[in-house]
Amino acid sequence: MSERSKPPTWLRLGYTLWFVAWVAAYWQLVGPVNFLWLCDIANFVILIAIWSGSSLLFSSQAVGVLIIQLVWVVDVLGRLLLGFHPVGGTEYMFDPAEPSLVRVLSTFHLWVPILLLWAVYRFGYDRQAWKLQSLIAWTVLPLSLLTDPELNLNWIWRPFGVEQTLVPPALYMVVCLFLYPLVLYWPTHKLLTIWLGRRGRVLPD
Repeated sequence: MSERSKPPTWLRLGYTLWFVAWVAAYWQLVGPVNFLWLCDIANFVILIAIWSGSSLLFSSQAVGVLIIQLVWVVDVLGRLLLGFHPVGGTEYMFDPAEPSLVRVLSTFHLWVPILLLWAVYRFGYDRQAWKLQSLIAWTVLPLSLLTDPELNLNWIWRPFGVEQTLVPPALYMVVCLFLYPLVLYWPTHKLLTIWLGRRGRVLPD
């Protein structure tokens, strides 16, 4: 693959430097288990994509985290502008007990969606993306169930921070295996296909 078919060098180097700092800080301050968050896993996949120029990897993460990170942004802005969290899940950003460096580095939720939208426009959208992201979720969600419930990784214990008592945790996790693709990945896939298809940016099967 030629250099012209990859992201520019300044972007690859800049993202890599940020990634190293992010991993080092998170590992020390919140622990490696935190990397099981799907938004955090996206950063690892993006690192591979940004050096390889893989449209499939970029597309899978666009499908996987665009809605989630939009919700994150809405919740943070709601707290800043309205004084409350309209959705929930970003309370840690305003918690003085949370390390300041963690909160600063967590602002990747603001710019990663822009990076992903640029990437799928630049390199094209791969229709297989939602399938790959579903496989990633089907691997990560069961692992999330095995971690400390207080971490609430991927909201597998408390969706939107609200205790889930309708069904046993294991059954709820199974439900999520279907909900994540149906509610998050497939709708995003369709929206990206429509938007980029009109611009000739959807890759042929």
